[in-house]
Amino acid sequence: MCLTAITYQDFKERKVFWFLFPLAMLLFGLLYYVQVTGMSVFLYQILTNIFLVTSIWTILFLYTHFITKKKFLNHSLGLGDILFFYTLGLGFPTLTFIVLFVGSTLFSLLVFLIIKRNLNHKTVPLAGLMGLFIIFVLLYSFIFKYPPLYGY
Repeated sequence: MCLTAITYQDFKERKVFWFLFPLAMLLFGLLYYVQVTGMSVFLYQILTNIFLVTSIWTILFLYTHFITKKKFLNHSLGLGDILFFYTLGLGFPTLTFIVLFVGSTLFSLLVFLIIKRNLNHKTVPLAGLMGLFIIFVLLYSFIFKYPPLYGY
């Protein structure tokens, strides 16, 4: 439900209610915690994912600031997108997170290229498209029990 709300709001207005991200982080974190065998493994994986997300947006910030000379926040990447990256990072083991992050980013790019003519806003609803991808993956995984998202 939370991912659906994020997806809908990002597509409609490119603005998402702020409380949906902490709620999604909490729910994803709980879902992952229930699946993992030990607290130390959980914390290690979560901290690794947080480091990866922070590295990604730092590199994007540096590229945007020094190479393209554009504003970063809400011009090149929205705060909701960054928060969604952290949401995914709290919800999956590191290997699964990397695969889902790359897959959802590619999915977002392809879908945006297909639908950009029909959108009112000319910006990419990145959090919404990534949320849509994660919804599909979670539904598929829960229905068919494959791929094992928490087995890594």
